[in-house]
Amino acid sequence: MASFSNDVKKELCTGITDKDKRYACLYGILLYCKGFTDSHISFSTECEEFALLFEMLVKNVFNNEIKVGIEKGTRKNGSNVYTLSIEDGQSAEHIRKAYNIDIDKREINLKHIVNNSLNIFLAGVFFICGSVSDPYKEYHLEFTVPSQQLYKDLHDILLSLGIEAGKTVRKGMTVLYVKDSENIEDILTFIGARQCTIDLINIKIYKDVRNKANRIANCDSANIDKVIAAASRQINDIEFIMEHGDFDSLSADLQEVSRIRLDNPEISLQEIGEMLSKPIGRSGVTRRFQKISRFADEIRKKENDNGVL
Repeated sequence: MASFSNDVKKELCTGITDKDKRYACLYGILLYCKGFTDSHISFSTECEEFALLFEMLVKNVFNNEIKVGIEKGTRKNGSNVYTLSIEDGQSAEHIRKAYNIDIDKREINLKHIVNNSLNIFLAGVFFICGSVSDPYKEYHLEFTVPSQQLYKDLHDILLSLGIEAGKTVRKGMTVLYVKDSENIEDILTFIGARQCTIDLINIKIYKDVRNKANRIANCDSANIDKVIAAASRQINDIEFIMEHGDFDSLSADLQEVSRIRLDNPEISLQEIGEMLSKPIGRSGVTRRFQKISRFADEIRKKENDNGVL
């Protein structure tokens, strides 16, 4: 099953193009790999391109001296999953020494991130422990990191790039997360997923337009309801006055606006004003209906008073 995270990883795979980038990317993957112990290295991924990239990185960086095992399986939801492993203890030790990784005290060593390859190092970190939600549903990017020190190091790097990140704990693992869409765009662009950034921006524009259209529709619906309710009150007042034989007591301008309202219960006050023999604005029409309402209330009051007497 395709996902936005996999789309990001597929795009990132195309940007690992030279020796320094391969070295920095593999360092990010290994350093943040939860399945890195003294005796073996292993992890799983649904992204076939990343699985093949990891095998290629290990071969290139270590001159074909280390063998990577790849097993393909299927998850319950039908998606493919690739399990990669380096089971040879000597190979794992060779990798640890090459990158000077202390399994129990892992931290970022900047000497392994040379020639402006920080972005590719972060791409490696994203490959192994990062994910980003479908932007149609929510804006959320996160890294599930193996240790507090690696969380701090990653947090500091993002902060140096002007990106604020939050922290939470999920199933005993420390999670660094970013929810601001612009910060997510900055991260994806920085690590090399420019097309996915464009896709995210386009989705955000679509969602903004859709939400604005919904707000306008809701506003229009509310305004229509108000027009209908106001027209209903106006018609009730006019018919009440007529039933009591007092319509002729209204001035000519009030009679005219009353007849137009009775003949056109659905139109707005602005439209009524335009239909008058001497057109007036919306506020002028409102004042006329207010006079009609007060006149009807006076009749009602007299009725009530007579009823009490």
